[in-house]
Amino acid sequence: MAEGMYRIAIVGASSLAGKELADEMGESLLATSDVTLLDDEEATGVIAAVGDEAAVVQTIGPASFDRMDFVFFAGDAESTRKHWAAARMSGASLVDLTYALEGERGVAVRGPFVQAAMRRRGNDLDFAVEGVVAATPAAVMLGLIAERIAVKLPILAIAATIFEPASEHGREAMDELHQQTVNLLSFQSLPRERYDAQVAFNVVPSLGESAKVDLGESRARIVRHYEAITRGVPGLEAQVVHGPVFHGYVASVLVELEDEVGVDQVEAALEGEGIDVVAEEGDPPSNLSAAGQEDIMILVRAAKIGGEFSVGRRFWLWVAADNLKLAALNAIACANELKRLRPRGSVQ
Repeated sequence: MAEGMYRIAIVGASSLAGKELADEMGESLLATSDVTLLDDEEATGVIAAVGDEAAVVQTIGPASFDRMDFVFFAGDAESTRKHWAAARMSGASLVDLTYALEGERGVAVRGPFVQAAMRRRGNDLDFAVEGVVAATPAAVMLGLIAERIAVKLPILAIAATIFEPASEHGREAMDELHQQTVNLLSFQSLPRERYDAQVAFNVVPSLGESAKVDLGESRARIVRHYEAITRGVPGLEAQVVHGPVFHGYVASVLVELEDEVGVDQVEAALEGEGIDVVAEEGDPPSNLSAAGQEDIMILVRAAKIGGEFSVGRRFWLWVAADNLKLAALNAIACANELKRLRPRGSVQ
């Protein structure tokens, strides 16, 4: 098989994450691969895109994973748990964007953008695995920030308030946010099946008792994944709140350093692949400006109590990233790592 030519299946191809993954696949090192789009019966026959090519979503069947090299799970956790054993039995390498396989034997949480920097410093985390859980995009975002700064400026502590968008919980959450917005403006009752709370025009740190979205679970997962891909150095304190937006992460991050430095030194430490440092005089990062961008956008400000100063140990970072694009890019990077992590000849 020629380099870069693989047989790939995307399970949950009609989901938000699945569509973004298929689109990014066409621009990646896997662009020449043969990609099959799979989903449950209700999505069968839907026309989707893999890069610039049109493809038809097929129903998952007994032979769907035969001779596949990689299987990406991008739908929901229930679908992943239903089909992953068959995919593993076929000999395929697995990449899970639904987090359902976290904790399974032979499956590791990975964030290659962050872990590549660690390997350059001599901390190689590689070991033979059958599949990976692609770290949540918020963990990748915060992990890359921490790792990038720590290379040049030792960090004492990092804390973040993360505003989570509806798209992080799929189309149903986005639909409910949309319908709540419409109903509020027309003075009608609000749908609450996903959130069990008013989330339109509202920023909240917790949701209703019957909510299917759990902000506490989101926070715990982000911290776990951050610790997995950074080895927990520096440690992360985080809270997750619902942001009343459809798309894009934003976060307010406080970084405390060991030594006094200037804003320009923090900016210089952050600069590099995957991060776009925004100047103070420019427009600040937002979920809108980050939409469709591959880079994480960051504005750096010195923390100040009273007067003006630009040198200190504490700095505020205002961060924005396209959550779906970052998740897709991380998943593809995970697949590229699996080619190296698995023993030669394991990929069919």
